[in-house]
Amino acid sequence: MANREGKAGPGMRTYVAVWFALALLVALEVAVTYASLPPGSLLAVLLALAVTEAAIALLYFMGLRYERAALFWTLIPTLVFVLLMLNHLWRDAFRLVTLSPQAS
Repeated sequence: MANREGKAGPGMRTYVAVWFALALLVALEVAVTYASLPPGSLLAVLLALAVTEAAIALLYFMGLRYERAALFWTLIPTLVFVLLMLNHLWRDAFRLVTLSPQAS
């Protein structure tokens, strides 16, 4: 299979290697979950592993690795914009945690 530039696309060996890397990351997540880490550290490690898995899946299985750089660099500002817009909602989410139910 060839892409628009005429270069050969990834072969089966690449996809199998990526799949094994993702399976290894999942096994690492399970091992970290069973380790007795403090909740903050556990959350940070699991989030870092999840972001790594998502990046690998986007790059290889969604085909961004073999697309033009312009497509890739339009996704990054969009992601930053979405996270900034979500910043307005996070304050409400944290405020809801501190609310106490009223006695009826």
